[in-house]
Amino acid sequence: MNHDESSESVANDVIREQVRAQYGAVAEGTSSLSAPTCCSGSADASLALGYTKEDLEVVPEGANLGLGCGNPQALASLQPGEVVLDLGSGGGFDSFLAARQVGETGRVIGVDMTPAMISKARRNAETLEATNVEFRLGEIEHLPVADGTVDVILSNCVINLSPDKRSVFAEAFRVLTPGGRLAISDVVEIQPMSEQMRRDEMALVGCIAGAASVEELERLLTEVGFDTVHVELQPESREFIQDWIPGSGAEDYVSSAKITARRAPACCG
Repeated sequence: MNHDESSESVANDVIREQVRAQYGAVAEGTSSLSAPTCCSGSADASLALGYTKEDLEVVPEGANLGLGCGNPQALASLQPGEVVLDLGSGGGFDSFLAARQVGETGRVIGVDMTPAMISKARRNAETLEATNVEFRLGEIEHLPVADGTVDVILSNCVINLSPDKRSVFAEAFRVLTPGGRLAISDVVEIQPMSEQMRRDEMALVGCIAGAASVEELERLLTEVGFDTVHVELQPESREFIQDWIPGSGAEDYVSSAKITARRAPACCG
């Protein structure tokens, strides 16, 4: 590893620790930042993101931490019996909704790098008696999941927090079965932001500073092997993004987006 690679690795580790510490505090209810997460945890906010009242009623209290910027469930078209992987599963909200859709013959794996979040999600699973869901501690750049074992990958406003998005997508491609698909809600950069905002810790853990452009996301997904890549901006997200860091103008720089892609089916022969 040369000096530049070593410096980048150290910088990436610093970012991960900032994110881990902040979201650990969110899980434990001790966060001190005024705008620590991507969205508020209110029911109204979740409904605005595309969830239904039924979605909110069927999960344990505390599973919905309001950390999303969309509803990946609506993109995934989950089917009974499928294996689903939830990247950055938090308190387990999307994982539990996915578990209802894939049924007893299906399986959901949630991965999160924050121990407090994993503990919270596991407690929620016990409360819900969700036997087809499990939660694993790990980084989304280094997934604790075997090759070719997942049908669908969900993620909700998490990949922007990673300093190494290429590794995230490469790992996603690795664990998907041929024909498997991505269904991601995330924020993307819609115009270049200042270096000051890029370096601001609140903007980083608040799902703003780490956002990649549409072009970069499309390039990275294609480079690691995905096809049928599609990124659709959600202009209406401006209304809730302006509340993430009030007065920052974040809504002028990032937008929520629906991101889908597929690992091509195995070639018949």
